[in-house]
Amino acid sequence: PNQPALLEALTPFFNLSSIRPVMNMTTCTNITTDFTILCHCLFCMTIWDPIKCGTNVISLPREKFWVPDIVINEFMDENTAPFVPYVYLYSDGLVHDAQPVRVVSSCNLDIYTFPFDVQNCTMTFSSYIHLAMDIKIFLGKSPEDITDSDSFQMFTEKLPGQVFCFFPMQIRIRRRATLYVVNLLIPSCFLITVDLFSFLLPPQTVDRSTFKMTLILGYTVFLLIMNDLLPITGNTIPLINVFFSVCLALMVTSLLETILITNLLCGSADFSPVPRWIQVLVLQILGRLICLPQKTKELRDLDMKPNAVVAQQKAEERGPAVENKALQELRSLSRDLQAVRLQVEQQLGGSQSSEEWIQVGFIIDRLLFGLYILFISVSFFTIIIIWVNSYMIGDVRH
Repeated sequence: PNQPALLEALTPFFNLSSIRPVMNMTTCTNITTDFTILCHCLFCMTIWDPIKCGTNVISLPREKFWVPDIVINEFMDENTAPFVPYVYLYSDGLVHDAQPVRVVSSCNLDIYTFPFDVQNCTMTFSSYIHLAMDIKIFLGKSPEDITDSDSFQMFTEKLPGQVFCFFPMQIRIRRRATLYVVNLLIPSCFLITVDLFSFLLPPQTVDRSTFKMTLILGYTVFLLIMNDLLPITGNTIPLINVFFSVCLALMVTSLLETILITNLLCGSADFSPVPRWIQVLVLQILGRLICLPQKTKELRDLDMKPNAVVAQQKAEERGPAVENKALQELRSLSRDLQAVRLQVEQQLGGSQSSEEWIQVGFIIDRLLFGLYILFISVSFFTIIIIWVNSYMIGDVRH
């Protein structure tokens, strides 16, 4: 016996490819499927002795055999995988059909913790034509045998209940978050940190506002470039989108705050005095909270009091004419000093109001700086906790 003789002996059975390969129609055909979509079915009519025939397996055209109509109920698109026209027929009647399938299925995604999300999807293998008494579908691989792919790690588990004419399989998919952390989160954290350190620049200079505007422009371009990495489907808004929005909002707020402080520093002399409620709320309450208390100024009145003893001694030394002339000069000098004092008091009153507005700006600047630090700290800890929990859940499921 040789392979041509074996092929000739099997030829009569090829004409029966339209019916199930069983001797009795009440016999159930066992079909095994796994995640590489390898279909194994028992061809009961073809059993030979591998020793006599010289081979244990033979490759034959797929069209010569009966092929079960195994479909995936969640299929949403046409199968565009390449067609394999051959199957393997073993001596014990087992047919190995390794047909590639490109699956585009529907699944409800929970992307709130993206990119640290774990998705639960279901794939149901079934037959539209054959009933439960005709075929039985089994899982060919154990969950431990399903290897990791390039983008996901897969874990499978059977749904409760007996499986006959359909085989539902629950798939747990954990996203590999390293790509998104490196390309999205870390650059965003770097930019927000640079914006944080920009508070060290003097607020009255133009360089600070220019730097912040350039940083906002760069961050916006960064989000537009990386938009393709963000999910576009899902029932909820991802937490990472909220993180990006808050980062951009903080950058814009810091720019507006810089513009406000620059205006206060440059034009505070023309402003009206600080209202009382702003003095209480900002200068007294917020200033103490951020360790920047209100500055107190001690105004010393320059009172000019004449010395009677010195005046009497000088009057005795001088004559009446000299005394009258000296008194006139002193009165003239006193009027000049009063005018100078009035002008100085007006200037001091204006500068005090200006300094209060400037201090209001510095307190707001310090407050926003503290909010920046708080937001970055909370964001970092939240990302780390969600990341660690996602891996712990995945390891427990695995």
